[in-house]
Amino acid sequence: VEGESLLMGINDIAVSSGSACTSATLEPSYVLKALGVGEDLAHTSIRFGLGRFNTQEEVDYVIDKMVQVVTKLRELSPLYEMAKEGIDISKMKWQTA
Repeated sequence: VEGESLLMGINDIAVSSGSACTSATLEPSYVLKALGVGEDLAHTSIRFGLGRFNTQEEVDYVIDKMVQVVTKLRELSPLYEMAKEGIDISKMKWQTA
């Protein structure tokens, strides 16, 4: 699931994609890239911030909401169905019209 797509589905939760220093761009986290995470997978990352005043109920809400939104986005994605069937979509040759 693309991180940016996920962000649109959880507009009531303070979360971002990418690193804090590149939050104005769509570039994936340079830390993830430095760790060897591929570009496609790095684009799926999101960043949460927790503080000492966050409650267990707030954390549980975020977890439940994330599961709902990821499930919905996966249902909309033909690529997810292909991945479930064991097709390595990173090796596919896509044609453009």
